[in-house]
Amino acid sequence: MEFAFYFSAGVAVISTLRVITNSNPIHALLYLIISLLAVAMCFFSLGAPFAGALEIIVYAGAIMVLFVFVVMMLNLGQTIVQQERQWLQPSSWTGPAILAAALLAELLYVLFGQSDTGAALGLSTIDSKAVGVSLFGPYLLLVELASLLLLAALVAAFHLGRHEAKEP
Repeated sequence: MEFAFYFSAGVAVISTLRVITNSNPIHALLYLIISLLAVAMCFFSLGAPFAGALEIIVYAGAIMVLFVFVVMMLNLGQTIVQQERQWLQPSSWTGPAILAAALLAELLYVLFGQSDTGAALGLSTIDSKAVGVSLFGPYLLLVELASLLLLAALVAAFHLGRHEAKEP
């Protein structure tokens, strides 16, 4: 499992560097998705499948879809469509595809590899029920404060956006 962790960490670092150095926003989003999947693989290799699944669902799923929608909404006109066709050549997908295939191979190695290595290292798997009991047990006040903070941010963003929409 140590190899799986370091391999996925290396993929995360490489893809994050590609996010930073890439000038094309679509390519940067593709590499960011690969980076988030690699971080999820780090969680899987450390014996935290629930945290890895949350990483995939919340970050690589929901937030990245919102980023793609924002990029799609900002593009206007026919010239942008031609520019996107030039950007999205099959050669632009080779880097993310290679990194994603490497992560898939690592996932299969972690899932179907030796299952007793975690016990030998003293690691144990934490299931979702234990996380829920911890969050809504001793940490209930912190969870509720975080939800109120997010609600306040949502209301503020709504009001700021609404006032800009009213101006001519």
